[in-house]
Amino acid sequence: MHFRHLGRSGLKVSEISYGNWITHGSQVEEDAAKECVRAALDEGITTFDTADVYAGTRAEEVLGRALKGVRRESLEIFTKVYWPTGTGENDRGLSRKHITESINGSLRRLQTDYVDLYQAHRYDYETPLEETLKTFDDLVRQGKVLYIGVSEWSASQIADALKIAGEMGLERLVSNQPQYSMLWRVIESEVVPLCEKEGIGQIVWSPIAQGVLTGKYLPGQAPPAGSRATDPTGSGFISRMLDDDVLTRVQELKPIAADLGLTMAQLAVAWVLQNPNVSSAIVGATRPEQVRDNVKASGVKLEAGVMTKIDEVLGTIVERDPAKTQSPATRP
Repeated sequence: MHFRHLGRSGLKVSEISYGNWITHGSQVEEDAAKECVRAALDEGITTFDTADVYAGTRAEEVLGRALKGVRRESLEIFTKVYWPTGTGENDRGLSRKHITESINGSLRRLQTDYVDLYQAHRYDYETPLEETLKTFDDLVRQGKVLYIGVSEWSASQIADALKIAGEMGLERLVSNQPQYSMLWRVIESEVVPLCEKEGIGQIVWSPIAQGVLTGKYLPGQAPPAGSRATDPTGSGFISRMLDDDVLTRVQELKPIAADLGLTMAQLAVAWVLQNPNVSSAIVGATRPEQVRDNVKASGVKLEAGVMTKIDEVLGTIVERDPAKTQSPATRP
């Protein structure tokens, strides 16, 4: 396993992070989840990403139990706040009240005194940015959080946060967690240049495009039973990629992967890691062998010719519009 700094911070993270968005607490049983976590640890993954909202808070509980007994200092545990975790008006968003209550719940479920990175899961238009950043800063000072970041924020939102933090002397953002893959490159034109300048690293999710880039979804055929496309939690994200033109072009990537001695998943994960602004790529798994396969992408160098060939194969199906990075106009 190779390691990279998280942005310009002193914190190092494993190039491959283990994430449990859809799997833990919902898609797989706890014993299987623990086996996947053990495989991740055995393969050198030290960075684990979750969120309070995943599986209605159950994902944090499963991860906490799976990591119990592992030396805490050897891990980087990330979680997030924003989406609803209850039915009350204040059980969502980035207000001081919800952030404070959410971190306390996350720490309890994860069975830890602190998280290494706490992330604003979306931008909250209903809370002054100063309130959110001051609360995050307070959590750092209290020792409950070591670093702060955001997820799926636009370049202008990140810039606003950096400006306010600078003016108020608050903790600076060190990370952004966007969707990023060969097929979804909306961060490249605005977010990445800003983040490179400001020392913010990307922790990217869905590097294999919800499984589309494994090549298992075939044009003109129904999705395989039990796949991400059939799971109610993830199917909304993947449905936009289950287009026959997209799936046909993805099949054309198979010879490229084969020539490199890589699986399709390894090629997809290695591709995002070629971007120097990417600190880590998050992978999920329902089986330990998926973890073992994905980690082999760490340290892989793709030649410029290979990157060009991938672009030529995918052509116009790649989504590049920076406006696709969006947060709800009102709290969900």
